[in-house]
Amino acid sequence: MINQIIVEKAKKKLLEMHFESGVGHIGGNLSALDAILVVFHEFLALELGDHFILSKGHSAGALYVALWSRGLLSDEDLLLFHKDGTLLGGHPPAHGIDAIPFATGSLGHGLSLAAGTALANKIKGVSSKTYCLMSDGEFQEGSTWEAIIFLAHHALTSLTVLIDNNQLQGFGSTIDIASMSNLYDRLQGFNVEIFVIPGHDLDAIRDAITVDSLKPKFIILNTVKGHGISFMENKMEWHYLPLNRTQYLAALSELDG
Repeated sequence: MINQIIVEKAKKKLLEMHFESGVGHIGGNLSALDAILVVFHEFLALELGDHFILSKGHSAGALYVALWSRGLLSDEDLLLFHKDGTLLGGHPPAHGIDAIPFATGSLGHGLSLAAGTALANKIKGVSSKTYCLMSDGEFQEGSTWEAIIFLAHHALTSLTVLIDNNQLQGFGSTIDIASMSNLYDRLQGFNVEIFVIPGHDLDAIRDAITVDSLKPKFIILNTVKGHGISFMENKMEWHYLPLNRTQYLAALSELDG
């Protein structure tokens, strides 16, 4: 079972990796990291054929850090993040890392991949679980709603969908750009189980995933972009910006404090 010590260690590694590589997208990584860590440490049984699909592929850093925290990537591997010839690109790779089944990043496609994976397991009669982490902005994509129709129709109960509902996207707030709020109300028209929880509360995340359901499960995680770093929180620009050294040291100081 993970705790805040593991989370803070992972956050520091995430910041280090992004700082050393000069790569942005830190805000959305920090909003998603808690949920990814809970899934990887407490629920994802890779040896039993479980799959985790990161639909919001620009949060690949959080995925790599989760793999690192489970001992599936090394410190040396993370040093290659975003370097030439690396497997650890800005979006998850198509091959080369066993725990990453698909390349993702064109938003709106990950849920279809997850639904297809869950259906394949259902047809084969295996009990493997599929977890998919999405962004709230992906609900502006038509392919997302087609996937929901599909997974509800096929009653894919082995599928758990986690939605990083940080309410910010590339050019502003989701409400200002193409609002799909209230997302809970939008999803109620489908035959799925819906939970709305604090997205950085480890116990709440754990409890929602644990609930047995006879329907596909959607967990809306109310999160904060840039969570845990005061000058990043709820700031759209941290969808893009890399850290300079002053900011990096200030962020580490906040985590230590």
